[in-house]
Amino acid sequence: MNLEKAVLGIELGSTRIKAVLIDENHIPVAQGDHGWENRLVDGVWTYTMEDVTNGIHTAFGRLAEDVEKKFGCKLTKIGAVGVSAMMHGYLPFDKDGKQLAEFRTWRNTMTGEAAEKLTEAFHFNIPQRWSIAHLYQAMLKGESHVADIAYLTTLAGYIHWQMTGQKVMGIGEASGMFPIDSDSKDYDSKMMAVFDGIAGEMGYPWKLRDILPKVLVAGENAGYLTEEGARFLDPSGNLKAGIPVAPCEGDAGTGMAATNSVRVRTGNVSAGTSDFAMLVTDHALGVHREIDMVTTPSGMPVAMVHCNNCTSDINAWVGLLAEFAEAIGAPCDMGSLYTLLFKKALEGDPACGGLLSYNYLSGEGVTDINEGRPVFLRKPDAKIGLANFMRTHLLSALATLKIGMDILTAEEKLAIDKIYGHGGFFKTPGVGQTMLSAAIGAPVSVMETAGEGGPYGMALLAAYMVRKEEGESLEDYLDNKVFAGAKAVTLMAEARDVNGFNEFLDAYKKAFEVERAAVNSI
Repeated sequence: MNLEKAVLGIELGSTRIKAVLIDENHIPVAQGDHGWENRLVDGVWTYTMEDVTNGIHTAFGRLAEDVEKKFGCKLTKIGAVGVSAMMHGYLPFDKDGKQLAEFRTWRNTMTGEAAEKLTEAFHFNIPQRWSIAHLYQAMLKGESHVADIAYLTTLAGYIHWQMTGQKVMGIGEASGMFPIDSDSKDYDSKMMAVFDGIAGEMGYPWKLRDILPKVLVAGENAGYLTEEGARFLDPSGNLKAGIPVAPCEGDAGTGMAATNSVRVRTGNVSAGTSDFAMLVTDHALGVHREIDMVTTPSGMPVAMVHCNNCTSDINAWVGLLAEFAEAIGAPCDMGSLYTLLFKKALEGDPACGGLLSYNYLSGEGVTDINEGRPVFLRKPDAKIGLANFMRTHLLSALATLKIGMDILTAEEKLAIDKIYGHGGFFKTPGVGQTMLSAAIGAPVSVMETAGEGGPYGMALLAAYMVRKEEGESLEDYLDNKVFAGAKAVTLMAEARDVNGFNEFLDAYKKAFEVERAAVNSI
């Protein structure tokens, strides 16, 4: 294999940093990863920049080890690289590059006042996790650092800056910072003028355009790996500078690329620590608090249902069962345990036998909950058992997503030609796919590369940058050169599963005051 034609994608997800190297045929040939977790510090969900740097070093180091083991050579030079990360959040820096506040991640639900006021001012839904909501909330609170901001970016934008020295980002990632005008492929100038007016009245010296990253679309060059950037990825010194770097993207954009869901009337659901549905729209939508409007990596408008909570509560329960297995002298490999438990869920009653779960480890914008309190409850006559227990938690992981999806399909009449699923929720064949199909009442396809997820999607975007032909769109590149022969499994849930999910969701909604009471009383 010619490593100089290989392309690297790196993604910093909520619980794992992963690097995936793909060959000339867009097939993953090596990978490395690193597990990490966010911290709740003084009420703020955050990661330190030391966490970021150490995590990247570990993931890249393991990738390099995998390359040397498989191909007998050092990883020194490749064709292109791109980095992605969980979207949104708040990372402000001053003119000297000093970080001014802790990294505030997408998981925080502390910006309700700002989000509400900006939504009203823009006539455009601004979710709490968006960077502009965090900025305005800091302004409303009078945080002293705001006047000194010279650069405001996201985690992906920060890493790209360290790699290349360039303060730029892909349009999909930018669309989670500030609203985008899909015609101009840039920040919405009218909304930007409104915000600059607000900031000026409050006495701030900067203009928004001067402190936000420059917007690039898929296929544009976003700089080259500098000597410092090469050491940022690979402190061993083997990786060479000068490698072309693609515009950094968010996990939403890389998920769209990884599932070939960038064309109008296509969609995908990414399900892991959080879950979100992305539908590329064919007409203008109304303003819904539950729906975010972002873009594909090439700038097409996308309706997004984003839910802060998906598999974290499942992970906690699986950890408990693993501890029990070890206590009785029957320790189980975690991967095998997940597979066993997920498959067990298929044996449960379609509506979970009267069990209910609210998986809110953190707040949830779709259902207007600002803090998380995971709750499991049942009626005295509920059919409690392992199958129903696991099915309850899998359906709970998709319940909030279903509430948002119903707005798009029932109220906005969005047509969907195909839905692809990807992420950890779909790793056990047929299980997560069945549950999602039951939730949306439509077929769900999962590709054999679904488990690679975001880093694979980022690698594809980097490959597109260096391999596209003149005038070739991202949509055509993915259709014709990446996914033309891709293997996918399409599954439609049985009517009993669809009806069961609807019955479960009805009970979920009726009992929702339990979750509100938990937040208010615990």
